[in-house]
Amino acid sequence: MKLLVPVKRVVDYNVKVRVKADGTGVETANVKMSMNPFDEIAVEEAVRLKEKGGATEIVAVSIGPAQAQEQLRTALAMGADRAILVEAEGTEPLGVAKLLKALVEREQPGLVIMGKQAIDDDMNATGQMLAALLGWAQGTFASKLEIAGETAKVTREIDGGLETVSLKLPAIVTTDLRLNEPRYASLPNIMKARKKPLETLKPADLGVDVAPRLTVLKVEDPPKRQAGVKVASVAELVSKLRNEAKVI
Repeated sequence: MKLLVPVKRVVDYNVKVRVKADGTGVETANVKMSMNPFDEIAVEEAVRLKEKGGATEIVAVSIGPAQAQEQLRTALAMGADRAILVEAEGTEPLGVAKLLKALVEREQPGLVIMGKQAIDDDMNATGQMLAALLGWAQGTFASKLEIAGETAKVTREIDGGLETVSLKLPAIVTTDLRLNEPRYASLPNIMKARKKPLETLKPADLGVDVAPRLTVLKVEDPPKRQAGVKVASVAELVSKLRNEAKVI
């Protein structure tokens, strides 16, 4: 079975995000970028499935700028066999889902494993949109994944606890934090990743129109938190909660 694993280039999770002075977006110049953490989990799960004999090939895919080759090389160093980069910037979830659909139809994978959301926009929409476009079963927020023949059993995290669903392959699985802990790429594997194939495409090569449907009006920092105050009694606390905070 072939596995397709989409990965996204995002601002590193350790970096404090800064809004551009003109409010048009987030500052990315001279900022450390890395693979989306949820996508790292997806790559790790794909590699583990291959190590268990449940997969024959792992194809890592990224849709973004030319620099996203760095994140694809990381995926290759972790264990992916080859990579595909679709050069397109500012693509919205629906556009990404359409490009992934075209790649799925071309590559014919048995399973798509992807992060549940990207930490830059927190959309949490691409996996669900891709499943809808393909008409495939989906298991979102996966904390455990088991493959048996033509069936995938997904344990997913919901508000009330855990839910287990059985999916008929091919299917889409989106990963949650507790699914696994991604491995670090070793130096020998990083060197080997440089020789693994990485194909570069444009949206037009796949016959997909990724024209934006949304317009960003303004990006701004959240309001700063006000300093806390000490109260002398419970009565004063209740008064402030009722009259100032107006929460009771």
